[in-house]
Amino acid sequence: MNTVVEFDRRMLEALVCPQTQGVLSYDADKQELVSKSAKLAFPIRNGIPVMLMDEARELD
Repeated sequence: MNTVVEFDRRMLEALVCPQTQGVLSYDADKQELVSKSAKLAFPIRNGIPVMLMDEARELD
């Protein structure tokens, strides 16, 4: 029984990139918050964004 918790898009209004303090966009397919200015993607696990630099994935 694997329950997927949806990310609450209203969180985007309050969240910023921890590196640049810039705007984040939501990638629903990859379950990530993307900072285009920092070229980083932060994972969303169980509906909770993980905004730690150590957890971020570098974008190509």
